[in-house]
Order: sequence, then C-alpha cells, then structure tokens
Amino acid sequence: MVTTTRADSANRIEEPLDGARVLIIEGRYYDAIADELLAGAKAVLTAAGVEIDVITVPGALEIAVAAEIALDAADVTGAAVDAVVALGCVIRGETYHFEIVAGESARGLTEVGLMHALPVGNGILTVDTEEQAWARARVTEGNKGGGAAEAALTLMRLKRRLEA
Repeated sequence: MVTTTRADSANRIEEPLDGARVLIIEGRYYDAIADELLAGAKAVLTAAGVEIDVITVPGALEIAVAAEIALDAADVTGAAVDAVVALGCVIRGETYHFEIVAGESARGLTEVGLMHALPVGNGILTVDTEEQAWARARVTEGNKGGGAAEAALTLMRLKRRLEA
C-alpha cells in the first residue's frame, strides 16, 4: 500500500500543533520592513496556537548563525525548538554584496533545516528595490512573513505526521 502525503495549499495538512515552539529570527537591517514581516509571521503563528520566541540580529547573514546558536542552547536547556521562521530583507545595491548575502543566507537556512531535520520557513526577501520589498512584506499584499510562517507550520505538521 502506498500512502501519499501532500503538503500544498490545495491539500494542507492541518493536525494540531499542541505544545509546539517556533523561533522567529529576524534580521533588522531595514527596520520598517522587518516590522511588517514580523507582524505577518506572528499573526499566522498565533492563529496556529504555537509558542513564539523572537530573536533579533542585524541582518540576513546572521540569521542562520543565530539559528544554530539557539538550537545548541535548546539542546542544553531542553527547551525544544520545533521550527524556525527566518525574516529579513536584502535589497540589491551597486556591488556584488547582494548576491553573497542573498545566496549565503538561503544556503545557511537550508543547511540548518537539513542538519537538524527542522522545519524552516524562509521569509528573507531578496529584491531589486524597496518598492518591491514593501509589496512582498505588507500583510495586506504579499505577506511573505506570513507565508514563511505557513511554510514552517506545514513542514512541522508533515514531520509530526510522518513520525507518528
């Protein structure tokens, strides 16, 4: 017998998330955009009934490192982290730095998720202009903070279902 588990928006896994703890790590290089991403993520996570902790770092490159530090601390204290939601914004400038920050922040988050078999929602915007960032960050428009939280919750539910 083959069982298929779908975790897309058309067939969302909706098991309860009792006792789940989600860590939001936000890069605050663009404070106002970070505020909007955080509002979107918190709304989704609060509606799901999970415990939320927030860690703030200067920018996108520090997010994966902060996740590793937090996960190591959670191992020591026994306060499990069930998922990470990464929030930040990288806007293209005139130098190659954009490519480094955009690529390495995504790579770092992927490594954290794979190394720990941990659901990670990537809400780090990588855009050409501030206007594009706002269109993606606003809760009333793109709501990418909420989307990153939804992605983490979907993966968390999938993990719980498959481990049961």
